[in-house]
Amino acid sequence: MMRALTLLLLLGQLFIGRAALAHEMSMAELNLREMAPGEFLWQWGANDKRTPADELMPIWPESCRADGNALHCGAAGLKGSLEIQGVGKRFSAALVKVFWLDGQSRVYTLTAGQPTAQLFGSASDQRSLGEIASAYTALGIEHILTGIDHQLFVVGLLFLVGFNRKLLWTITAFTVAHSVTLACSALGLLTLHSAPVEATIALSIVLVAGEALHREPTLARRFPALVAFLFGLVHGLGFAGALQEIGLPEQHLPGALFTFNVGVEIGQLFTVAVAWGLWYAARYWPRLALARTATVYGIGIIAAYWSWERAAAIFS
Repeated sequence: MMRALTLLLLLGQLFIGRAALAHEMSMAELNLREMAPGEFLWQWGANDKRTPADELMPIWPESCRADGNALHCGAAGLKGSLEIQGVGKRFSAALVKVFWLDGQSRVYTLTAGQPTAQLFGSASDQRSLGEIASAYTALGIEHILTGIDHQLFVVGLLFLVGFNRKLLWTITAFTVAHSVTLACSALGLLTLHSAPVEATIALSIVLVAGEALHREPTLARRFPALVAFLFGLVHGLGFAGALQEIGLPEQHLPGALFTFNVGVEIGQLFTVAVAWGLWYAARYWPRLALARTATVYGIGIIAAYWSWERAAAIFS
């Protein structure tokens, strides 16, 4: 019993302390603004948690010369390869936002797997579909693996359903639902304020944790795929909020949206695989199975804390 309580306290300290980070990816933002033809001002975006300049270093195209926060590119313009050294360590990705003199803008996403971007001297985006697919798949994986609330919901479903045939339909229903709302929101067909969405996501975890503690055949236990589908619609809006921060390329937009969702699914399947490994190990160490109730209570307590915090944010 004491071990279970200790585990519960450790979970609370770990996850409640990260409540504000549940949906945030460790993004750095680099802003470039063209002031005159070939002349730019650059600066890192504000970040309350850490300073990107201490961790990341931009390597400008060969035709450009940096002088403090001024960037001189001459007649060739901002054209060539831009690299961000250090991305993938403390910052999972860097968003490079270029604001051109004619009012147009362009966003480039750099990750550890793709730390460079080709700039073409104008707002045109000539990245290949392969480059975009690679970057957005990695970002989707990053989001689900750092999105603690999404992971807790998936783990809650596993406790609710168990590793049986129902699990396949439950995970499929969750996938279909969040894919639909992610696409609709990313394409501008559905818009909701983030605060109610975040609060509802937290409440969904509370409900699933509560149902996982029941032994009698409640509605959620009899039809877990229905519960997963309904709440999956809301979780898709949470994914869309992260995707809005990243931005979608006008060219190959469907490909970027699809591969981001693929990345989310890869991260989700990884979570299920790890949970299955622990469940399988519990067959050989029965005492490990005793932590089930304490873990489910821990998930519920953490999610309840998030619910109060996020509900308060709606009216603040």
